[in-house]
Amino acid sequence: MLRICDTMENYLSYSYYIDWKNPNIIQKAKDLLILDNEVDTVKRTYHFVRDEIKHSWDIQDRRVTARASDVLQEKVGICWAKANLLAALLRANQIPAGICYQRLTLEDTPESGYCIHALNAVYLSSLKSWIRLDARGNKEGIQAEMSLDQEQLAFAVRPELGEIDYQEVYAEPLPVTMDILEKSTDALYMYQHLLPQAL
Repeated sequence: MLRICDTMENYLSYSYYIDWKNPNIIQKAKDLLILDNEVDTVKRTYHFVRDEIKHSWDIQDRRVTARASDVLQEKVGICWAKANLLAALLRANQIPAGICYQRLTLEDTPESGYCIHALNAVYLSSLKSWIRLDARGNKEGIQAEMSLDQEQLAFAVRPELGEIDYQEVYAEPLPVTMDILEKSTDALYMYQHLLPQAL
């Protein structure tokens, strides 16, 4: 069960990384809004971030983005950055959204090491519940989708391999992730050498 770490107001708040008051974020959120249909607005926004914002590793792009507005402008980012953008676009439409994490193996074995993966949780007032969404980006072997019935995330956590599905929903991205983005100049190097192995 998801553990909500902040007040509902904080899941709508503006911050340095989830900078939803940026004019470009506001305009894009307006473009994605479907009036009087919260679920379809979330779905449309989720698909935009998942499909139109490319994952840095998938396209071998060295640019490093962190703030939601930068991710939107550059149209690229790792999962941590994409999660900031999805949260910002939803908050701009007054839909509460937060950040969640998973600890995953790098190459399907504990010996390969671990990394921290970010995804989102969104509060749907029409359902009075939170759902998790993973906008990492689909590719062969990864097929995430928005589902109201059963989670369909990018990665199924395997506890037997030491993977962890953290249940906390944070209003802000964890500093350990943003500090790495801020200090990095090469997304590919960062992805291979600097990702934390645990929270």
